[in-house]
Amino acid sequence: MKKTTGQNRAITTKWRPATQAVRGGTWRSEHGETSEALFLTSGYTYDTAESVAARFAGEETGMTYSRLQNPTVEMLEERIALMEGADAVRCQATGMAAMTAALLCQLQQGDHVVAARAAFGSCRWLTDSLLPKFGITTTMIDSRDNDQWQAAIQPNTKVFFFETPANPTMDIVDMGYVCGLAKAHGITTVVDNAFATAALQRPMDFGADVVAYSATKMMDGQGRVLAGAVAGSHEFINDKLLPFQRNTGPNLAPFNAWVVLKGLETLDLRIRRQSENALAVGKFMESRVARMLHPGLPSHPQHNLAMTQMSACGPIFSFIVDGGQKQAMALLNALQLIDISNNIGDARSLMTHPASTTHYGVGPEARAEMGVEDGMLRLNVGLEDPQDLIEDIDQALRAVGL
Repeated sequence: MKKTTGQNRAITTKWRPATQAVRGGTWRSEHGETSEALFLTSGYTYDTAESVAARFAGEETGMTYSRLQNPTVEMLEERIALMEGADAVRCQATGMAAMTAALLCQLQQGDHVVAARAAFGSCRWLTDSLLPKFGITTTMIDSRDNDQWQAAIQPNTKVFFFETPANPTMDIVDMGYVCGLAKAHGITTVVDNAFATAALQRPMDFGADVVAYSATKMMDGQGRVLAGAVAGSHEFINDKLLPFQRNTGPNLAPFNAWVVLKGLETLDLRIRRQSENALAVGKFMESRVARMLHPGLPSHPQHNLAMTQMSACGPIFSFIVDGGQKQAMALLNALQLIDISNNIGDARSLMTHPASTTHYGVGPEARAEMGVEDGMLRLNVGLEDPQDLIEDIDQALRAVGL
């Protein structure tokens, strides 16, 4: 394939993120297509037996098997790496495949992890249920408290693992402090950046070592495919992650990679408009609900920190109603425009009850520790007219006595 300026790092690293999201990592065949080509192939052929032997030995560049390389997937990996400011990226089949790979590829029996207690339910399952099976222990902390990160460090601590903003409590981590602390102790930071993406926040600018994604969310942006990605240094990606991924196979399908490539082209436009819409909706709702958890509003206790790390507030926030699960579910059932759905990042507005969906599996004790209350609802604000969303929420709030 012909490599264009979209793959020339000397050129593309000078581009701004919105330009990188459209053109970064682009390859073109002899046909000169404008849209990235979709390579639906599992294997490749070779001119000679010596050529294939050289490729498997790492002495010759080229494709060998789509579990290791695929042109469409590599274009996506290069584009995300440019946007993230990372040396390299490997894509995975889902966001949870990315989280799992980012942790297991570098941990072994006897290691210790410090993790934020507020996290996506499946991420908590990794730390609470999966890692202990391999003899890896975890200390859960309130990630908002810098002192707790310091106090939790043990001689065998290898990883700090957190989301910011956290799902669904919207806790914000002081990345500059936490990543600096980790570096001072030789600890690797793994940051889940799915709520913001590189369009709003680049954890590596604050010292993060590894950034993991559910690309299913904002990167695709239209609820079409599952995808994940892990970004890091050449050393981390090639020496730690690649051997794990090569032999366990959580790879992204070329078609899904192509869809996410198309999604990235509009990411900057979508996430900024959705952030504006979320701010408008949040301001309207703030006086109507018991508690608002919206990092873009001054009422959020970490608003100032969030705005120093994020260029906009993002499309997602949570709120709490006093009537517990019964009132929360009644509110969901009263919605006429906004869909009931546990997904996020979609161009459509979606609302869910985390305690009975995304965080049901962690159990009531873990939910209480995380701050996931029975009256909590999480809202993904989409691209609809914000006034239509406000009117829908207004009638739903009135229907449940709020």
